[in-house]
Amino acid sequence: MSLLSLIAALLLEQLHPLSSRKYLYNWLAGYVNFFQRNFNAGEAKHGRIAWILAVGLPLILVTSVHFLLLRVHPVFAWAFSVLVLYLTMGFRQFSHYFTDIHVALREKQLDKARTLLGEWLGKSCEELNYEEVARVTIEQALLASHRNVFGVVFWFVVFMMLGLGPIGAILYRLALFLYKRWGTQDEADFGNYGVFARQAYHIMEWLPLRLTASTFAIVGNFEDTAYCWRNQAQNWPDPETGILLASGAGALGVRLGQTIVQDQQPEFRPELGIGDEADADFMQSAVGLVWRALVFWLFMLLLLTVANLLG
Repeated sequence: MSLLSLIAALLLEQLHPLSSRKYLYNWLAGYVNFFQRNFNAGEAKHGRIAWILAVGLPLILVTSVHFLLLRVHPVFAWAFSVLVLYLTMGFRQFSHYFTDIHVALREKQLDKARTLLGEWLGKSCEELNYEEVARVTIEQALLASHRNVFGVVFWFVVFMMLGLGPIGAILYRLALFLYKRWGTQDEADFGNYGVFARQAYHIMEWLPLRLTASTFAIVGNFEDTAYCWRNQAQNWPDPETGILLASGAGALGVRLGQTIVQDQQPEFRPELGIGDEADADFMQSAVGLVWRALVFWLFMLLLLTVANLLG
């Protein structure tokens, strides 16, 4: 059921992508803000209680609906799983920015590419040159592909195998959302309220992030990926993110990272990867890398499903 749900959700997103998820995100932001207003006293224990409640309530609801539909007919439960994946997973959540930037760089419209990248990142990119725009776009695409696709797929499959329905996809996306809203806040203003959100997200990311990086090595340049992972990832400000970006850079044979200027301030970043400077061609290669990685995951899930049936 997991494999069929994933394939159906991917096909549905390609054939009929959601025009916007802003209403869902606006509702989710209001939901999360409720717990922040009522529980944030600046202490870690309050953040832990709020996180458990904010995540637990949707999980109970989704699990209840899944088992109710399963009792009616398994097809309804399967359709519900597809719907959950459709809302939580997919390339379309970020691909429109990537595609538009790619086209703009192909057509030598640097100003347009800068504007689009700035909208995607939420910060000014007017100081970036052609190579820097391509470089940052590839980095953002690698990170977004993991968070919007591979991380969701991993936890969806794990909980489906445990017989708990599609709650894995909900759990991962909520953990990511709470990490961004609470876990990245400055402790000087936010206190220790976001500590648990940060810890929970890093725990959930530990294995799927490394599986994504390993898949990049398998479907890309294995030796360069292993070298970059081993020697460069720990130099990134966030070593976990560094693993993903260094592995992607090594698999593509492109140089990422490096110091850039954003919002008129230099951002010092270590160099990742080996090979040539980033350009529009490498952006196309990044798309191919992500799709090959996804096909590999689906193939491995197929083997797992067949083995389970034969067993």
